[in-house]
Amino acid sequence: MSKRQYWLMKSEPDAYSIDDLERDAVEPWDGIRNYEARNFMRDQMKIGDRALFYHSNVRPPAIVGVMEICSEPYPDPTQFDPGSKYFDEKSSESDPTWELVDVKFVKKFDRPVTRDMLKEVKGLREMMLFKRNRLSITKVTENEYKKILELAGSSHD
Repeated sequence: MSKRQYWLMKSEPDAYSIDDLERDAVEPWDGIRNYEARNFMRDQMKIGDRALFYHSNVRPPAIVGVMEICSEPYPDPTQFDPGSKYFDEKSSESDPTWELVDVKFVKKFDRPVTRDMLKEVKGLREMMLFKRNRLSITKVTENEYKKILELAGSSHD
């Protein structure tokens, strides 16, 4: 069994929130149109990995819960749908450009961990989130993950 990996995955809550995931239980993480983020999903994410759910483009931006990767990567169907804002005319079903994974709800934090809180904690200031701010999926170390759970008042995942 390979070791579990940890991720941070961003979504704007007015597009898809932790409450939406709690309601839906499992959801495809679609609409990723950045090659580096796609490659994380396609090449590195494994079933059972944990991901921190980050609400972006809100005040304050914050980590609001935990989800689990629950599928192998597969082609993002929105790339083939001309009615979707994620349509990619250069992509084809025989040679898809964009991949996604399914995620399942694990828990919502009672106490969200804001971006400012992360900056205040030694050991979290160097998170990939701060180095690659525009990237919608970033890696998180096991130590960072555990420290964030502590900040959220959630001792286990």
